[in-house]
Amino acid sequence: MTLSLHKHLKEANMTSVTEKVIRDQFPYLRQALDMPVPSIEGSTRVFVGCGTSFYLAKTLAAASNMLGHRAIAVPGAEWTRYHDVYLPEEQDAVVIGLSRSGTTTETVEAIRVSRERGLKTFAISCEDQSEIILAADDSVFVPTDPREGIVMSVSASLMLLAGLRLAGATIGEADIAAAEEALQALDAGADIIEGRNHFVFLGAGHLYGIASEGALKLMEMSINPAQPFHPMEYRHGPVSLIDEGSLAVLLYNGATADDEAVLAGELQAKGARVIGFGGPGDLSIGTATNTPAGALRVLPALQLLGEKVAVARNIDTETPRHLTKVVVLNQQA
Repeated sequence: MTLSLHKHLKEANMTSVTEKVIRDQFPYLRQALDMPVPSIEGSTRVFVGCGTSFYLAKTLAAASNMLGHRAIAVPGAEWTRYHDVYLPEEQDAVVIGLSRSGTTTETVEAIRVSRERGLKTFAISCEDQSEIILAADDSVFVPTDPREGIVMSVSASLMLLAGLRLAGATIGEADIAAAEEALQALDAGADIIEGRNHFVFLGAGHLYGIASEGALKLMEMSINPAQPFHPMEYRHGPVSLIDEGSLAVLLYNGATADDEAVLAGELQAKGARVIGFGGPGDLSIGTATNTPAGALRVLPALQLLGEKVAVARNIDTETPRHLTKVVVLNQQA
C-alpha cells in the first residue's frame, strides 16, 4: 500500500465527493431528529433489507430486542422465499423494509408478499413516493444528500437514525455530536492504516450488525477484503490470519469490554493494530457504544475509514467496481 497519494490529498486538502458527503452528513442527521415517526404494532418486528440495508436491519432488530420488542432481521429475498424458516408463526408480525432508493427488487417484493399474506408492513426510504413506500401500509421518508453516489453513507446513517427512533430508542443532539467527534478522531488518527491490507471488524451484541456494515463499506469502497466477527468468536480460527498487515476495528460493548480489551491486546501482540471505539487500542476513540444509539455514534467514522483506505489504494469511490446505485432484478430471469 503506497502512502504518497494519501499524503498528497491530505496536504492539498483535496477530497472526493464521497468523502465530502460523509463529512457533511451531520446537518441531515440533526434535521432528522425532529421528523415525525409513527408508532408500529405487532408481536414480532421483522426488519428486511439488502446489502447495507440488511446490516442496518440487523442493528435495528437488536436495538428493538434491547428495548423490549421482539425482532429479527432477514435479507429481503430470504424473507420472500423462506419466511417460514425465520418465523414459523408470523401472525401479528410487522415487516419493516429498508431501501435507500425504494426500488430494491428483493426488499420491495418482501413488502408486497408480506402484505399479501395479511401482515402489517412499514417502509423506511430516502426517496419519497418510491415503490417501497407505495407498497407498504405506512412509511418514513428521510431525505438524503443529493450528491451521494453509489456508496451508501449519509443515507445509511439517516435510515439507521429513523429505524432506531421507530424501535423506541431516544436519539438526541448528544448522539449526533458524539458521531461527529468520533469521525474527527478517526480522521486525526488515519495514519494507522499505513501498511495494512487485512481488515477485521469486531462487534458484540447490538454492535455486530454495524461491524458488518463497516466491513462491507471498506470492501466496496477500497476493493480490499474485510470480515466482521463477534469478538469472542475471533480466536476460534480467524485469528490465524492476523499478522503485521492486520488492522482490527473493535466496537467495545460495555457488558464485555474487559474481555474485548484482552482480545485487543492479543491481536496487538500478534502484529495487528487496533482501532478501539469505546475502549483501548492503538487508536482509542472514546465514544459510548453501550446503548442502541452506539451504532449511530460510530457509523460515520466507519464510513470515513473505508474512504481513507480507498484513497491509500488509489481507488475512486465514486465508481466502485461491479456496483450500481440501485439493484433492480429482472423478474423474468
